[in-house]
Amino acid sequence: MSAAAASVIGLAAAPALAASTWTVKPGGATTAKAGTTTINDTTAGQSLTCTSSTAKGTTKSGSGLPAKGLGTFTTLSFNGCTIAGFTLSATLKGTMSLNGVSYKSGVSHLTLTGIHGTIKVPSFSCSATVDGTAATAHNGSVTATFTNSTNTLKVLTTGSTLHIYNNTCPVIANNDSVNFTGSYKFTPKTTITSP
Repeated sequence: MSAAAASVIGLAAAPALAASTWTVKPGGATTAKAGTTTINDTTAGQSLTCTSSTAKGTTKSGSGLPAKGLGTFTTLSFNGCTIAGFTLSATLKGTMSLNGVSYKSGVSHLTLTGIHGTIKVPSFSCSATVDGTAATAHNGSVTATFTNSTNTLKVLTTGSTLHIYNNTCPVIANNDSVNFTGSYKFTPKTTITSP
């Protein structure tokens, strides 16, 4: 390939690269709260219904931001969870990164990566680890959308890479596929756009 041809290709690619930058406002400490949230073990066909869920972390502020790491959540808790009359608790901790994928008409398509956590069932004195490719990989991920007009991050059931490990509970089993869904309102009110 000639230098001139390479230059033309480089110029043609520039707009696509520019479109991959993001703007987040206002940024800073962020709390995201959802009402009814559901955790699904799609392999076992079991679902946990939780009365609420809360994520805490920070979002970046400004424009020209890279797609990776628009925000970072350090805790994601699920509260008031029950299944078949039994109470459970579920908490995800770590460095969970909120990443941009695409943006159109006020709606961002995102991923939340780096997920790792524990589900506990006090009634059975049992627990299970939730992660991606292994129990200590800290690489579980889910897909989500963020709608500016409603200030809502909606976690989707599709695209989840979460699995069960170190399980000591009945009904579910190691390597079961898991997802969760909920609609989280951000405080402070946030807007995410690209470019």
